[in-house]
Parts: sequence; structure tokens; C-alpha cells
Amino acid sequence: MALKLVVCITFFLVFNQFLGINGQKVIELNEDNWSQILKGEWMVEFYAPWCPACKALEPRWKEFSRSGPALGVKIGSVDVQTSPGLSGRFMVTALPTIFHVLNGQFRQYKGARDIESFSLFIEERKWEQVEPISRWKSPDSLQMSVIASFFQLSQTLRNIHNKFTNEYGIPTIASYLIFAIATIILGACLGLILVCAIDLIFPQKPTRPGSTGGSGDKKYSDNELNDEDIKDDLIDQEVDSEGDRAYTESEGSEKDDDSQDNKKIRKRKTKRSN
Repeated sequence: MALKLVVCITFFLVFNQFLGINGQKVIELNEDNWSQILKGEWMVEFYAPWCPACKALEPRWKEFSRSGPALGVKIGSVDVQTSPGLSGRFMVTALPTIFHVLNGQFRQYKGARDIESFSLFIEERKWEQVEPISRWKSPDSLQMSVIASFFQLSQTLRNIHNKFTNEYGIPTIASYLIFAIATIILGACLGLILVCAIDLIFPQKPTRPGSTGGSGDKKYSDNELNDEDIKDDLIDQEVDSEGDRAYTESEGSEKDDDSQDNKKIRKRKTKRSN
């Protein structure tokens, strides 16, 4: 009876230990399931398989994940090589990088990278002393989603380039040339679409008949104005000359009248003298 009890207790302990080890693995996050960290408390590591510092941290991070349930925190990790969009979304510039996430608030962990420091950071709520990431740079914001899309696009283009060079045997220069031609064609198509959209949103106003609208018309109208000015000047000169003639004729007539009057006065004087 005692032997059966010892066997049962031993089996129970081994079973619980087995469940504890297998049930507390590090949660692998990617671009499809990363949004689950927005709920609850998390510690997330960004790493790359080729990074020596990441390889050194890996066993300690796995051991820390076993104490996650006791601390009330979930432990996750992101491979930036397979999920480049997340590295752009979180603006990861060094590896490994660790973030503390609590109900959608993100803080970067910059303490010592050992199990005790990780545990104290959670138990003593040391994360309250760290300034959270601003809303403008928050990984769940719209602008960071756009940046993540660009990172994904760059990774896709890189994969296509590797496929061209490795699988199809295309030279590297030829692959770059293909990308350059594709970029030019895509830019031309986008430019055409943009012009059409602008024409639809801001249509050109119709010109009125008889209105001058171009540079040629402007030159033509300027020539017409110059001709009219010349004609007006000629007319003014003719009028002035005619006025001068009339004025001289009137002066001449007045002088004749004066001379005749003078002659009459002289005749009268001669008669009186007689």
C-alpha cells in the first residue's frame, strides 16, 4: 500500500513537472499573431538566428518563460528575419531588443539580461519608471503600420532577387536591371493614374469664344494694340496739322482785315486834310 502511494506521488510530480516545462514555452510571434500582445502583460524579445548576443540570451529567455505564470506575464519572441514587418513596426535598430507591453502600452527594457533582473522588473513594477513609447511611434498606430508594409515590401523584393539569382541563374546585374525597368514602368503608370485623378477632381474650365488664352494670342493682341496706337497717332497728327492750317489761315485773314482797315483810316485822314 505504501509502495503504491509513493509511486502515485512520484508519477504526479513528474507529470506536473512535464506539464510545467512544456506548457511554458516561449510564444513565437509573427506578423499574423503579434496583435495578441495588445492584451495583458508581455515581455517580448526581438532576435535573429545569426546574432551571437541573441544566441547567448536564448537559454536564459527560455528559463525566464517558465516563471511567467507565477509572475502573471507572457513571454514572447520575434524572429526579425522571418518577420521584417515587425522589426519596422517596433523600429528595432539593435539585437536583441526587449519590450515590455501592458494593455497596449510599450516600453523598451534596457536593464541587465539575466533571469533575476527580468523577474524583478515585473515583480517590483520597475517598468513604471520607464517612459512609454509615444502614441506617434506606437507599433499599433497607422503610420507604423505603413512603415511595416514598406519593410515587408523590401523583404519581398529581396526574396524575388534571391530567386532570380539562385534558382533561375540570372546574373545580379541583370536582376537589378529588371527591377529598374519595372520601377520605371510602375512609376509611369502611377503618374498617369495621378494625372487622370487630378483631371477628374479638378477639371479644366472651358474657354470662352473670342477670349485670348495663350501666349500667341497675347502677342497677336499686343500687335493689334500697337497698330491701333500708330493709327491714332497719325490721326492726331493730321488733326493737329489741319488745326495749324486753319489757325494760320485765320491769322492771315485777320491780318488782311487789319491791313484793309488801316488803309480805310488813312484814306479818311487824307480827305480830312484836304
